[in-house]
Parts: sequence; C-alpha cells; structure tokens
Amino acid sequence: MNLKIIIDDETQDIYIPDDIVADATDYFDMLDKDMDKGYQMSRTWVAKPDLMQRCQIIGDRILTALETDNTKTGTLMAAYILSRVPNAYALHLNNEGDMTLYDLETR
Repeated sequence: MNLKIIIDDETQDIYIPDDIVADATDYFDMLDKDMDKGYQMSRTWVAKPDLMQRCQIIGDRILTALETDNTKTGTLMAAYILSRVPNAYALHLNNEGDMTLYDLETR
C-alpha cells in the first residue's frame, strides 16, 4: 500500500507493507488511547479528537519524520492512517505550522 504525501508543491509516496498495518495494531491502539486524553492541535486544545483530527495529528508526526529522515516513523504513522481510514490515498501537509489545515483525501 502507498500513502501519497503532498507538502506544498512536492509529492512523495510512503510505501507501507501490508503486514505493518496488521502487526502494529497494539501500537495504533496505544496512539488512540493517548489521543483520547485530548491533544494540542496548533493553537487549539481538542478534548476529544475525531478521526480526521487524529489523522491530522499523525500527519504532523509524518511531517516531522520526513524532515528528520526518519523513514521508520514515517512509515509507521502512514500505516496508522491506513489502518483507520483504509480508503485514504493522499495526505496534504504544509510547512506553515498549523496541523488543522492538513487534509486527507480518500477514494
């Protein structure tokens, strides 16, 4: 599987092996449990992030992983998104620092 990451005018595909989505369910559940406590999304505190907000939070982690060349974290975070939104194919990010503007495209 692939998740297309679009940052401003640049596009990059993150390849996610099928087994990661299945094998990392405990880790993904842990991420959800952590986000269940609420999350600071840019300037706004969100007490109960919905699915789209969770994808934006994880998208911010993908952006950081790409900026630091951390391929493993980027792949794992992309796998989280595909585990929660199986029909996702592209995630639009930006370098403006506001994760609430990130957009997830589905098929």
